[in-house]
Amino acid sequence: MIPYSKVYIPPASKAYVEELLESGRLGVDGPYIERCETWLRQHFDRPVQLMQSCSDALEVAAMLTGVGPGDEVILPSFTFSSTANAFALRGARLVFVDVLPGTLNIDPAAAEAAITPNTRVIAPVHYAGISSDMVAIKALAERHGLYVVEDAAQSLMSNYRDAPAGITGDLATLSFHNTKNVVSGEGGALIINNPDLADRAAVLAEKGTNRKAFYEGLTDKYTWIDIGTSAVTSQLTAAFLLGQLESAEAITRERVAIWEAYHAAFEPLEADGLVTRPTVPDDCTHNGHIYYLLLKRAERRGELIAALREQGIVAPFHYLPLHAAPAGQAHGRVSGSLAVTEQAGQALFRLPLWVGLSDVIDTVVENVEREVRRIGQG
Repeated sequence: MIPYSKVYIPPASKAYVEELLESGRLGVDGPYIERCETWLRQHFDRPVQLMQSCSDALEVAAMLTGVGPGDEVILPSFTFSSTANAFALRGARLVFVDVLPGTLNIDPAAAEAAITPNTRVIAPVHYAGISSDMVAIKALAERHGLYVVEDAAQSLMSNYRDAPAGITGDLATLSFHNTKNVVSGEGGALIINNPDLADRAAVLAEKGTNRKAFYEGLTDKYTWIDIGTSAVTSQLTAAFLLGQLESAEAITRERVAIWEAYHAAFEPLEADGLVTRPTVPDDCTHNGHIYYLLLKRAERRGELIAALREQGIVAPFHYLPLHAAPAGQAHGRVSGSLAVTEQAGQALFRLPLWVGLSDVIDTVVENVEREVRRIGQG
């Protein structure tokens, strides 16, 4: 079986975990968290705080924006539930808009059309590690006085306009979930681009206390000062993550090479009108997080996925659009047509992509090409 994803474990990750276990310092203070946050701060040139998950980071971001009942948050329907949950948990109304063909990122024109006097936040998602059009989104937000929270869960090591993806909005979130490029099993981070939000971010993540300031010697009292949640990560998670971060460039190089091999191999399928390949805008560089195809005969996607599994290849679909989900209907509304979103939800399938896949990529390509042609001709 060729799995969809497979974790690469650098030797350093094992060594750091063993070193930590010997020390016994498994809590939320210590050198591994500090070293991970230092790596991330240097990469983004922004304050960054590790968290237990990207979902936690999104929830803290939502709290920082101050959204609540009566407010609206604009987001793409083509995303994971965590993007929506963070704001729905604060009582905000979700406004689902369409994505652009090619990137499947939020359509800035659709976002602008969705703005009402109640709009407070726009939450673009950088799908497949390719940045949204953040110049357009940021300009839109500035015109209307809105916060921008970037769901950059998939985009570590991706660039937008020669800078790391995730540094344009007020806040951005990363994921180190088991299926991402750089992993810690479960984990995340909050990138704080708006300096006015930095101090409160630490408080909210520390259960509403000033524990971080107390630990750093900035206050002589450790007490509850605000609302908050338990979002900080542990030394154990950080020890594993540190080895991953130190290998991030090598991981990215190999994943991008596999992505590019897929892209070249499937050009004939696109030329024959059987699939649509992803598009990378000129102002973006990606990290090889996801390679997907959109099957022209979307009604037969399930058959294709099943046929590939019979050949030992796991090629799953991805998001089912949130606007059509029970919780999406309960907590949100649709603005405009979502035709691109609905097509992607029906037609998209993802191909295996992980460090080490190069040894079997020919098997994947041959089977995908054969099955797509069979379905296209059937």
